[in-house]
Amino acid sequence: MRNAGVARDYYGILGVAQDAGNDEIKRAYRKLARELHPDVNPDPAAQERFAEVSAAYEVLSDPEKRRVVDLGGDPLGNGGGNGGGGDPFGAFGFGDIMDAFFGGQGGGRGRGPRSRVQPGADALIRMRLTLEECATGVTRDLAVDTAVLCTECTGSGCAPGSAPAMCDICNGRGEVQSVQRSFLGQVVTARVCPTCRGFGEVIPDPCRQCGGDGRVRSRRTVGVRIPAGVADGMRVRLASQGEVGAGGGPAGDLYVEVEEEPHELFTRDGADLHCTVKLPMTAAALGTTLPLPTLDGPEEIRIEPGTQTGAVRTLRGKGMPRLRSTGRVDGHGDLMVHVDVVVPTNLTKEQSELLRQLAALRGEEQPGGSRNGHGLFSRLRDSFGR
Repeated sequence: MRNAGVARDYYGILGVAQDAGNDEIKRAYRKLARELHPDVNPDPAAQERFAEVSAAYEVLSDPEKRRVVDLGGDPLGNGGGNGGGGDPFGAFGFGDIMDAFFGGQGGGRGRGPRSRVQPGADALIRMRLTLEECATGVTRDLAVDTAVLCTECTGSGCAPGSAPAMCDICNGRGEVQSVQRSFLGQVVTARVCPTCRGFGEVIPDPCRQCGGDGRVRSRRTVGVRIPAGVADGMRVRLASQGEVGAGGGPAGDLYVEVEEEPHELFTRDGADLHCTVKLPMTAAALGTTLPLPTLDGPEEIRIEPGTQTGAVRTLRGKGMPRLRSTGRVDGHGDLMVHVDVVVPTNLTKEQSELLRQLAALRGEEQPGGSRNGHGLFSRLRDSFGR
């Protein structure tokens, strides 16, 4: 029997060094518990040794008790561990011992009732914007329908003047245990208490306004600023403007997603804009100057003589603002003007005659024939005939 005047060597009982970390102490305890548990090893000496191991783990897993040991004291004194003849598992219940067998957190510290106060979920709302609004940015007030804090109980879920009570089914633990026999002996399983749903407490008199949830749904107005340069699918985050959590928990975030409406003139490619101008054949041949609307106002674009279909004229810096990840604008994209030369149809007799005269002046005969045999199509026939 241990001398009451001598402090026990708790480190030696677990077989670890004095500077052992918490994980090493936990592993040593689990290993010994598997070997010495009474359901596995019925030897009375093993039972006594098991009680010592349990007491040693109780001390060394507690920072304050371990500090007393390191100073040369014995935090359990004369009545510790196994000296009192009481609980053969020291300060540990049977469910805590089973943690050592099935990989629990040790000492029951990972279990317990869960908090009724839970963080809220994020919310999403979509906002339709024109291309011009995406270019300049807008500030709007949005109607948002989310869960908000109950004003009647301020999140507690209890009717005014009442308070939560400890669950008498699980005694505040948030879980209930059942014991079954197996070839190893008794096996303890735990499940969430069906009465308190794991909270460890019940609300005898719920709030009439929120039904005990601590929150209610309400429509409110939230101001949002959309920066210049946003594009379709981008989201703006409003911190803590989402759903309030159960039990009055902190609110999640509100995300405003941009839906960009199609534009009648421009199509968008990132920060660049594209448009197409239809140019009469004569204007493409002779050259011209066209008025062109842009996001910054009217501009004039010069079409050089002889411009062909598919030609592109670029107006630098006349596109969309470039939005950086910081929310700041870093320059602008370009406006690409695509030329589509339109060939006339349904010509009058006079117009057709004028085009024939032009073709004759340029030596461009029609495919149907040639007066001198040296036109374009004659030359093509000669090339393929050789």
